[in-house]
Amino acid sequence: MTEHLEQLSCRELVELVTDYLEGALPAGEQARFEEHIARCSGCKTYLEQIRQTMETLGRLPEDGLTPEAERALLEAFRGWRS
Repeated sequence: MTEHLEQLSCRELVELVTDYLEGALPAGEQARFEEHIARCSGCKTYLEQIRQTMETLGRLPEDGLTPEAERALLEAFRGWRS
């Protein structure tokens, strides 16, 4: 018996990409995510860009960001989900 999964929109995928890469999605959400990636080349490209960004940032030393740069980034991303 095959379970029908409601399709995930591109917008929903963008909101879930970090949780997906961190292995934090529940099984059902992960299946929807992977189904979407399999059929949407734009989101597949986005996923790979975020994966590469996370890998690169993970190699930066903790003290590599100045307090000014940290404040600027926080200000830029404050309220981005609004």
